Amino acid sequence: MKRTLLGTLIIAVFAISAAFAQSKSAPIRITPAERKAVSGVTAKQLSDYLHFVASDEMEGRDTPSRGLDTTAKFIGMNLSRWGFKPGGDDGTYYQKIALRYETADPDANSLKIGDVTYKFNEDYFRMSGDASVSGDLVFGGNGWLIKSKGIDALAGVDVKDKIVVLFAKGFPRGSNATGYPEGVTRADLKGAEGVDWASPVEYAKSKGAKGIIVVAGPQLSKAWPMLKGFLSRAKVSPEKLQTGTNADPNFPIVLLNGTAGEAVVGGADKFESKTAFDINKNAVIDAKAKVETKWTQNVVALWEGSDPVLKKEMVAIGAHYDHEGMNPNAPGPDKIWNGADDDGSGTVAVLSIAEALAHSGVKPKRSILFVWHCGEEKGLWGSEYFNKFPTVDIKQVVAQLNIDMIGRSKPAGDTDPKDAELSGPNMIYVIGKDMMSSTLGNIVSGVNSAYLKMDYDTRYDDPNDKNRFFFRSDHFNYAQNGIPVTFWFDGVHVDYHQPSDTADKIDYVKMEKVARTIMLTLFKLADLKVRPAIDKELPKELRR
Repeated sequence: MKRTLLGTLIIAVFAISAAFAQSKSAPIRITPAERKAVSGVTAKQLSDYLHFVASDEMEGRDTPSRGLDTTAKFIGMNLSRWGFKPGGDDGTYYQKIALRYETADPDANSLKIGDVTYKFNEDYFRMSGDASVSGDLVFGGNGWLIKSKGIDALAGVDVKDKIVVLFAKGFPRGSNATGYPEGVTRADLKGAEGVDWASPVEYAKSKGAKGIIVVAGPQLSKAWPMLKGFLSRAKVSPEKLQTGTNADPNFPIVLLNGTAGEAVVGGADKFESKTAFDINKNAVIDAKAKVETKWTQNVVALWEGSDPVLKKEMVAIGAHYDHEGMNPNAPGPDKIWNGADDDGSGTVAVLSIAEALAHSGVKPKRSILFVWHCGEEKGLWGSEYFNKFPTVDIKQVVAQLNIDMIGRSKPAGDTDPKDAELSGPNMIYVIGKDMMSSTLGNIVSGVNSAYLKMDYDTRYDDPNDKNRFFFRSDHFNYAQNGIPVTFWFDGVHVDYHQPSDTADKIDYVKMEKVARTIMLTLFKLADLKVRPAIDKELPKELRR
């Protein structure tokens, strides 16, 4: 139907009025029914669920793993019992995600230099490649080309059809196989890649090398046991997501321990050579991989809204239910990363909110979308996948509330520097509430002021936050999709990403307070007359 000029003016006036009304921070009132509803979230309930989710039997909930699948089934079983509508694939609670699962084949990996044969996953690790190559050895220092710094590690030596030996002072990352040279940062890589600068792997390949042997420097040698646990693991990535530049399967890269490397080049002093040189030895590298498809899942459910029009829109609440799994090569007796706080606390908080909602008499006008994301620890896979391949109309999601670590409190008198930024019993960090929508920010703050008056610390809203917390949890992918977000977080602590992050160390009273406050925030967002307006642009530092 064609819109008249008068109709257009009337709509414009209403739109301006609605936007003005949203921008005002009117006091929020918590009704008795809402207070009763959130009382369904209890410390006892949270503790019971978390002692299951973060138990040794869940084996650290790696993505993918049996423990993660069991946790997903536990969540789905309860959602079914409470009457939630399945929001996943084919009428289930599970959005399936196919993973490319690459492991090194121990029987098909070998390294021989001269007359010496080295032990796979002991003396050396396969970093990448699915090929067999042989050739003479050339030492190429750090391997970098950086013209602005006068660095050309392969100058004066022919590496075509040879294997380049490099020395790593730092930790290898992808094509940066040696770490940045001393005095160089990412900002120094100016000009055209491949012309003005080139990383060690890409530079060696451009010169015609067949492969690379990286020799571990002192820093890497100290971390050799940890590296064994990391590099001997499978390499996993979602098949439908671009999670980084794939390694060239025809160009093998191996990491050799420092002692063996010294023998190869003729002494540790040779690592300090400013010029490349021929080693006068031959190497044979067999670097073979097995590639399979494995599956994991997001868990998705919907609580339908009561308003016949507004129920088409959704307020999303979520947490990541994965953690880091097990490491049989870890030092000490504990080999399981239980992830009680990270993010077992968020996982069970969202589950407890779902249960309390199902048993309450409160009927939110908008629908509530519950998503438990997998693969967060691998690089926010689950939330990226859900935003790119949603099982619901993602454009109807008006806001996303993310819970990632809300279970720990800094004890009185704690002087451990690793707990320096840990929040106290009545404090929680709140990130992003004011970055995209004034309305969302006002609701989040107003609910807290009207309810328990917790200390909401927003210090990490700084676009230049050195921790980059805005990038490090699942809300990020919703924000990039144009959805206003808020992220509740207790802060890093001594047990962060350690086997010692266990359920017995959780402050369940604090968890109860935070979860109840978030549930009330959910109610108020669901009952807004107009969806929260996006009236702010994310700072450029937070866009990518």
